[in-house]
Amino acid sequence: MLEEAINTSEIEGEFFSREEVLSSIQRNLGITPGANEKGDKNAMGVGKLMTMVRESYHEPLTGQTLFDWHRTLLPDSDWINVGAYRTNESPMQVVSGAIGKQTIHFEAPPSHLVPQEMKTYITWFNSSRVQGASGIKLAPVRSAIAHLYFESIHPFEDGNGRIGRAIAEKALSQGLGRPVLLSLSDAIQTRKKAYYTQLEYAQRTTEITDWITWFTDLVLEAQHRAEIQIDFTLGKVRFFDRFEGILNERQLKVIRRMFEFGPDGFEGGMNARKYIAIAKTSKATATRDLQNLLDIGAFVHYGTAGGRSTRYQVDL
Repeated sequence: MLEEAINTSEIEGEFFSREEVLSSIQRNLGITPGANEKGDKNAMGVGKLMTMVRESYHEPLTGQTLFDWHRTLLPDSDWINVGAYRTNESPMQVVSGAIGKQTIHFEAPPSHLVPQEMKTYITWFNSSRVQGASGIKLAPVRSAIAHLYFESIHPFEDGNGRIGRAIAEKALSQGLGRPVLLSLSDAIQTRKKAYYTQLEYAQRTTEITDWITWFTDLVLEAQHRAEIQIDFTLGKVRFFDRFEGILNERQLKVIRRMFEFGPDGFEGGMNARKYIAIAKTSKATATRDLQNLLDIGAFVHYGTAGGRSTRYQVDL
C-alpha cells in the first residue's frame, strides 16, 4: 500500500515523505489510531485513499465513491473543484512541448458530456463484475478496460491518473474476491514512458487488444515485484532473528540503513567509508565491525573483494 501511494503520486510529479504516508496508512488501518495527524495534508490524503480503496473493494462503484476519493486525495486544493466532475468549458487536453509548438496527445470529451459518460461508465463497471449482468471473468482484462475507459473520460480537473489506477486496483480485487496484494504504480514507474505511449495509442482507436495485452503483462510484473518485496521482508525478519543479541548498536544502525533501500539493495554495497559516515565511528572500528559481520555470516562480499575497494552486502 505504501509503494502504491508513493509511486502513484510520483507518476504525477508529486513527491511525499514516506514516513508521513506510512503514518497515514497505519492510522487509517487502526494500527496506530492515536498517531499525530499533523503534516502534509496531501501525503496523508493519498495514504488514506489507499485504505479506502482496500476496505471498500467489494462495494459497487458510485459517483459518490469517486467524489469521496477525490476529496480525500486533494484535501489542500483550492484552485480546482474538488469532489465534483469538471465543469470548465476549456478543452481537457494532454499536451507536451513548448508554447506554440505543443503536441496534443489526447482530448477528453467536453465537460457537459462528463456526467452522462460517467453514468454509463459506472453502470458498465458494476455490471462487468464476474457475477454481474455482463461479467468479465478475467480480472486483469476488466481492470485494463476500466482504467482506459476512465482515463479517456478524464472526469476530474486533477487527480484522474491516481483515481484511475485506484479503480484498476478495485477491479483486480473484485476479481480475486479479496484486496489485491501488489502495486500497479510501482510497476508503471519502471515502464512509465511505455505506459503513456500505450495509453495514448489506445485512446485514439476502438481496437484495444494491444492495450489489454500490455496492461495484463503489467499486472503480472506488479505481482512479481510484490513477491520480491514479500520475500525481502521475510528475509529481514529471519535475519534479525538469526543475529538477535549478537550485533552491536553500530552494526544494527548500518544494517537498518541498508535495509531501507529495499530489495534492490544498498547501491554500490557497503564499504568502510560509508560505514564510518553512517555509524559515526573511526576507521579502525569500522574495519573491525565489517570483518566481524563477514565472519559471522551477516555480510557477504559484494563484487570483487580486496583492498580499499572491498564492499559488502547483507546476506539474506
